[in-house]
Amino acid sequence: MGPRHHPGPKKQAPKKQALLCAAAALALPLAAGCGGSGESSGGKTPEPASLKELAEQTDCSVTGKRKVKDMEQGNCKNDLGKYVLLSFTTDKNMNAWLTEAKPWGGVYLVGSRWVVVSQEKTLQTIRKDLGGKIVHGDKHSWGDKDGGHGSGGH
Repeated sequence: MGPRHHPGPKKQAPKKQALLCAAAALALPLAAGCGGSGESSGGKTPEPASLKELAEQTDCSVTGKRKVKDMEQGNCKNDLGKYVLLSFTTDKNMNAWLTEAKPWGGVYLVGSRWVVVSQEKTLQTIRKDLGGKIVHGDKHSWGDKDGGHGSGGH
């Protein structure tokens, strides 16, 4: 029995085009944010920050901390809400991560080599402390055409 949610060949081309468009749309604001213009929401200029610094600035104790070669990730829960902090070694690594994450949906607060993932209301509050720009992932509608049952009849 094959996977029930495997996209058929007809659906791959539009999704790929949408992903490329989303990546291009995301790249422009991020590149503009790296120019050092000093402009950001909330009057703060996003700075590259470590996971520890992001946690300190949002007054949280990081749990479930994970570190790999090019990024650190940790979970936070405090009076601001629940959120995930990510810190990257380069802009290229951050942009690659966002390109992979956005098709899954979600809301992201994006700064200079860091991302916070949470609900938009929580990110609006965190943005006051960290600066950055709120970016939305792709929107999904569940089960529109076939009642949520993939088209693979293996």
